[in-house]
Amino acid sequence: MPKRLVCTEHNVIDWQEYELPKKLEPDQIRVRNTHGAEKHGTMASFIHGHGNKRGRWDAAKQMFMPGGVTWNYPIPLGNMQVGFIEEVGSGIKTYSIKDRILYFGGFATSAVIREENSWKIRSDTDWKAATCLDPVTFALSALRDSNLRVGDAVAVFSLGAIGLMAVQMAKLAGCHPIIAIDPLANRREVALKTGADQVINPVGTDVGLALREATNWRGVDAVIEYSGAMEALQASLRGVAFGGNVVLGAFPGPMKAGLDLGAEAHMNRPNIHFSRTESDPNREHPRWDNTRVRNTAHRMIMDGHIKAESIVTPVLKFTDNLVAEYKQVFSTPDKSIKLGVEY
Repeated sequence: MPKRLVCTEHNVIDWQEYELPKKLEPDQIRVRNTHGAEKHGTMASFIHGHGNKRGRWDAAKQMFMPGGVTWNYPIPLGNMQVGFIEEVGSGIKTYSIKDRILYFGGFATSAVIREENSWKIRSDTDWKAATCLDPVTFALSALRDSNLRVGDAVAVFSLGAIGLMAVQMAKLAGCHPIIAIDPLANRREVALKTGADQVINPVGTDVGLALREATNWRGVDAVIEYSGAMEALQASLRGVAFGGNVVLGAFPGPMKAGLDLGAEAHMNRPNIHFSRTESDPNREHPRWDNTRVRNTAHRMIMDGHIKAESIVTPVLKFTDNLVAEYKQVFSTPDKSIKLGVEY
């Protein structure tokens, strides 16, 4: 029986056997996976942190309500998979057997999926770039929420996969300077390779001051903040230009005390936007919705605009060692950015 990697309960990672249907429904596809990648920030919040502590999201009330959870355990680990189609249901018109596709799904050698939320990719499409569709969608939404335009100065805090994609996309959008901030040297190095004009180690640095110095004291036109740290938000408010935009896209736990909203934030009056994708309505509804965001990200990948060779790292084999290796990757961010898996 095939097995998949799951988080069975808080801080516990293990294998789980699963059964695939022998007969497909009309809208189903059977896929043999070749590669996959993880979504680090969200998974870490459920494995190690606060992801389920707020209770359940009540869509009608638009609030988190006590009791229940956001995601039920076991939570499948893994985010996006690349593979070849082995069988299609009778109602499938888009795909054929042997087509290579990308889809949302967990780490497993094979899967049966529905046609929605999957995309055809060419035989020469880089699998690492393909499995970055998810961080590309979040970076794309953050850039649109920031209202960045050609020539604008931008700061990107936290250089995980989403932050590094935001750096790439700001470069494509004609922004300058692009200033990337992260305490980890390996991530700052990748940012310089993928579009950053300047990088900053925030440890022991007044980042807000550095952002103003880098922009003739004007401040950056926009900040894209993906660390979820209170210190990064404070530096963002300190370093953003008068009337500029601060876009918060992380999924953090409660911030500690100490945020000062009576200083630069009070004087310079920046706009704070909370950014998401994978959720409708989009801020630009109805012109932009989740389908358009995803399809735009897919097109950018297919056109070769997304570079992920240095971002999807390390790449591990789908073997019995993966449980221990997965835990190791999440505990050593200075040696990894976005976990990839080869089947």
